Amino acid sequence: MMDREMMGLRITKFLLPLAITSVAGGVLLSPATEVRAAAQAGILPPAKPALHVHITEGPMLESVRNNVAIIRWTSNNPGGSDEHFGVVHYGTDREHLTQTAQSHIRLNQGHKETVFRVRVDGLKPNTTYYYTVDSMGANDKSDGVKSPVSHFTNP
Repeated sequence: MMDREMMGLRITKFLLPLAITSVAGGVLLSPATEVRAAAQAGILPPAKPALHVHITEGPMLESVRNNVAIIRWTSNNPGGSDEHFGVVHYGTDREHLTQTAQSHIRLNQGHKETVFRVRVDGLKPNTTYYYTVDSMGANDKSDGVKSPVSHFTNP
């Protein structure tokens, strides 16, 4: 009985300082050390914003069914914050695209291009919709890419 208690005390004396060192080490890492650790874990820091963001494919209607459409396009990677949004401005009058739909996307800084897909809900049947696309960072600032106006008809 005494041997088990002694063994427990020895282990506790060894593990307690180790645990304190581990916790303190995690809290006291420098920003440079945190960036290196993130890179080793495969997590890249946000990239610098692209000088010019442009659409390389689309926008196009990926699908339309009932009262829902999916609009898709590809652009060069806009960089900046990993948290981004694809944005579709749409309406039934090509001169007044007053409705907006957006979908969240997480950029992959290791890719040269980004595919955006936005779900547009609440569409009326037998109605033609006009739309243009854009993208923006988590700060609500546009990436500066706007497509020409396109259209589709909801069945």
